[in-house]
Amino acid sequence: MENKDTEQKKPPRRSFLYYYGIVMLVLLLLNIFVFPSLMDRTVEVRYDQFLTSLNEGNIEEVYETTNEEVMYTLKDDEHRLVRKTGLPTGENLAERLEGTDVKFSKEIPTQASPLLDVLITWIMPLVFFVLIGQIMGRAMMKRMGGPNAMTFGKSNAKIYAESETGKTFADVAGQEEAKDALKEIVDFLHNPGKYAEIGATLPKGALLVGPPGTGKTLLAKAVAGEAHVPFFSISGSEFVEMFVGMGAAKVRDLFKQANEKAPCIVFIDEIDTIGKKRDGNMGGNDEREQTLNQLLTEMDGFDGRKGVVILAATNRPESLDKALLRPGRFDRRIPVELPDMRGREAILRVSAKNVKVDETVDYNEIARATSGASGADLANIVNEAALRAVRMGRKTVSQQDLEESVEVVIAGYQRKDAGVSMDEKKIVSYHEIGHALVAAMQSHSAPVHKITIIPRTSGALGYTMQVEEDQRFLMSREEAFNKIVTFTGGRAAEELVFHSITTGASNDIEQATKIARAMVTRYGMSEQFGMVALETVTNQYLGGDASLACSEHTAMRIDEEVIDTVRRAHDRAVQILKENEEKLHELAAYLLEKETITGEEFMEILKADSAGKQQESQQN
Repeated sequence: MENKDTEQKKPPRRSFLYYYGIVMLVLLLLNIFVFPSLMDRTVEVRYDQFLTSLNEGNIEEVYETTNEEVMYTLKDDEHRLVRKTGLPTGENLAERLEGTDVKFSKEIPTQASPLLDVLITWIMPLVFFVLIGQIMGRAMMKRMGGPNAMTFGKSNAKIYAESETGKTFADVAGQEEAKDALKEIVDFLHNPGKYAEIGATLPKGALLVGPPGTGKTLLAKAVAGEAHVPFFSISGSEFVEMFVGMGAAKVRDLFKQANEKAPCIVFIDEIDTIGKKRDGNMGGNDEREQTLNQLLTEMDGFDGRKGVVILAATNRPESLDKALLRPGRFDRRIPVELPDMRGREAILRVSAKNVKVDETVDYNEIARATSGASGADLANIVNEAALRAVRMGRKTVSQQDLEESVEVVIAGYQRKDAGVSMDEKKIVSYHEIGHALVAAMQSHSAPVHKITIIPRTSGALGYTMQVEEDQRFLMSREEAFNKIVTFTGGRAAEELVFHSITTGASNDIEQATKIARAMVTRYGMSEQFGMVALETVTNQYLGGDASLACSEHTAMRIDEEVIDTVRRAHDRAVQILKENEEKLHELAAYLLEKETITGEEFMEILKADSAGKQQESQQN
């Protein structure tokens, strides 16, 4: 409590502008009150001395005054002093000066001594600028180094005690393989004797690799919480400083603190900031390279038997230096991938642990509808559902709230004031039914879950949601081609009904082209090239950017096959819609009326006519 009181009593930090304003105010006051009095150097003399100098012709200039005074300067005066004397009553100064060569002026000069002139002209500006430089320098040092301006080399690692992390493996769901790999580290910290007995040593480091939002930081905190040891957390960007050598000093200080607190967990988030590959283009004094070298040295130098474990996380493992990844530094590479369907369901249950949820909520259905979602996405979905329940005036979260929150995360909020005309709604209705009808008429396609033409804030005027019945890990060539056919179904419906096309298929075209190109260049599903990798993927956890690894001639042939694949898929979609044109009109009219229909409603209308035809054929 004493530390908190002293922290509260600390005066607020002053910016350099505050001190600059004080200096300027002092300088202004000196200029108004002090400098004029210093520069006003006059000497009082008797009037007879003035007359004597005038008669001898030694007066150079006389200055007019209004208070019965005479002020004058002498010709042979090196210091240019102004002499002042009183004017006797009845004395006419103008008549006295007639016939002399004395100048008569109305401006009274302000004279200063040479020493004062040097002081004001040279010394004062120099002192002023030095003072301003000191104030600004200290202000900048305080900003970068904290209250003590000389603590550049101190680490900014946040230390969490055992009770402050508040996380255990029970708070982590959907990452069972990663938890199993980390549980051994926890057991080693708890029972080092049984490992030392057989000669095993504690892994010095473990690298958590995976997409954003999968729970890498949460896993690190859970390890510290399970092991009941201090937890040091620092981001890789905090080692990067504008001063050369400061990053390396921070690394040294961090490991010094860790050795003092051992056993403990040190977590470095986004380690790729300082751990990128070294190449010949960097100079020997590069700050990031020095920081990396210091990190490598420290990881080699500390004693693993003390129980200091380094955990690091990154989204770009391919960019890390090979020396950092070798055994003895980061002994383990633990993938933290996107959760599967069972993992998503577990994450939803953990995220909803502190939320009042209705008993009828089906987490499995929500998990099936969120394929590709990360743990952070799922936690956000649960929170959005809770917020929606409050807006609707309910005390618990329902299944409808969760389903709507899934759509909010995927496509954004509903736009109630979009102002879409009836003609455009009709086009969107046929477009979305085109997708759904093509998907339903193909095998190896995910069932239609929902169709809507209500605009969303993401810019979509409508969408068709398909949900896989089971978890899928592989995709056959037929399934990939059927996906392309489904993506082209919307444009095919526009062409078939309106004999025109719109811009609404832009995202469909992008997705179809992406799958077709991947089939040719990455999946080995090309009839022309076969099992040849023509494309390399970089940043697989950050969007999976790809670059071609082939000649220009081969790239041209790839483009031709991609175009041909999409064209064949489009022709297939047009054929399916022509064969079911009557159902296309019926379903589009129903969707235009309802604006949102479920997959069950869609399938009932689709199967109604076929069931009737079967009955007629049986009667005949």
